[in-house]
Amino acid sequence: MDTPHPYSALTPDCALDALDSTGLRADGRLLALNSYENRVYQMGVEDAAPVVVKFYRPGRWSDAAILEEHAFTAELAEREIPVVAPLALNGATLHLHAGYRFAVYPKQGGRMPEFDRAETLEWMGRFLGRIHAVGAMARFAHRPTLDLDSFGYASRDVLRDWLPADLKPAWDSVVDHALQSVAYCYARAGAVAAIRLHGDCHAGNVLWTDAGPHFVDFDDARMGPAVQDLWMLLSGEREQQQAQLNEILAGYEDFMEFDPRELHLVEALRTLRLIHHAAWLARRWDDPAFPAAFPWFNTQQYWQARILELREQIALMDEPPLVA
Repeated sequence: MDTPHPYSALTPDCALDALDSTGLRADGRLLALNSYENRVYQMGVEDAAPVVVKFYRPGRWSDAAILEEHAFTAELAEREIPVVAPLALNGATLHLHAGYRFAVYPKQGGRMPEFDRAETLEWMGRFLGRIHAVGAMARFAHRPTLDLDSFGYASRDVLRDWLPADLKPAWDSVVDHALQSVAYCYARAGAVAAIRLHGDCHAGNVLWTDAGPHFVDFDDARMGPAVQDLWMLLSGEREQQQAQLNEILAGYEDFMEFDPRELHLVEALRTLRLIHHAAWLARRWDDPAFPAAFPWFNTQQYWQARILELREQIALMDEPPLVA
């Protein structure tokens, strides 16, 4: 018998009942938002503004790890840093209904940031500098560290049985070479500090308003080098990335000193993300939402493209890093 996927029992009625269990009265309006790792819904509330309800993927995080995420966002919000923290309802931010753990957030409007604008990048730099200044004040006890073992070797091992037979030798060779290059990048960087990070700093997790940026999802918060939250803002050719980095650091260093040795890790972290993303899709393939959303995964063309990407990353990791 097939094992039910983690969200098989999370029906719309179940989700609405979960909100009711907190004391907020759902008015029946429910809109699924774009999320795959968790299930996230905008819900209407009687006589109040709509809220966003996130149902955590069963088995992914411990309660303690989720509460550390909540505590970190509350710590940032207390310092008037614009993040969207969960609401405390009945004295709690983490709730349980029908076996599903969930949190309720205020709805935050906004638009996608324009990272091609210098003033936007500098503003993001100030924003991240403030977050990292707080993140460096303590450590996570229950959330993981972004490192070569967890994102690199563990991801590689998950993917061993997914490759088509004719591409497996090429994949094995290139992924091992890529991870060796990542290790060299870490060696060149030396002992850089690990701080509490947002962890997944891409445009989809930032909402922009006239007042500036807001982060809306700290689900991937973990320990790691500060540059992890900076490199995903960079795009284009090397000259463009250097100019973008200059703008980001101009704002960032108003609040937090940046260690330039971490720039040795930019392409290494990009490489780890490529491998980890493929492993994430493999790990989640029993969830029907994933084959529907990523039909190209595990095709011949998909693996050919990943092999080519990793070859390109190996070459980039051999080049001198950007400069601060």
